[in-house]
Amino acid sequence: MATSHQLAIFFRLDTDPGLHIWVGINDIPAGFDSIDPDGTVYLGGGRLLNIPTLEVLVNGQSSSAEFGLSGIDPDTALKVIDNLPDVRGKDVKIGFTTLDKHYQPVTSIIALWTGTASHPTESSPLVPGTESPTTTISLAVVSGTNTRSRASQVLWSGPHQKALYPTDKGCDGTARLARGVAPAWPNYR
Repeated sequence: MATSHQLAIFFRLDTDPGLHIWVGINDIPAGFDSIDPDGTVYLGGGRLLNIPTLEVLVNGQSSSAEFGLSGIDPDTALKVIDNLPDVRGKDVKIGFTTLDKHYQPVTSIIALWTGTASHPTESSPLVPGTESPTTTISLAVVSGTNTRSRASQVLWSGPHQKALYPTDKGCDGTARLARGVAPAWPNYR
């Protein structure tokens, strides 16, 4: 990688069929290390205009990122939305590698960020005058456990825990402890 300064960024969505896009023109064969070692063809997604800040999970907090393609003809966007596979909960990987003088990957793609797809959105900004309308298709992606797919019983209180496990007494004292009562811990001497 030290022989080139041409950086290529890759986006991989693990749907069936998979979506593989790289930030550039033309389609190129490439593959993520240990995910698809035989490689696949990544479609050229055009010039990089805006990439969100990618955050990793730290102390249980993370945020979502939104990846989008803009400037799509409304008829084409409608066909894409109608034929979109289920994306919720699918793995998303962002990676990079360098390119040689023929714009081919020097190494396998190195994974930089991993997320979980949440939901797609589409928007069409207002167009002034006689300009052609365009559509933007975006995908919200989160990292860590910042998804909406959590179980409905996420509170650790006695009644919630007993709804799932009737004989579990692990959360019986949470209301008392939440009021600031210091528990008397056993003394094993």
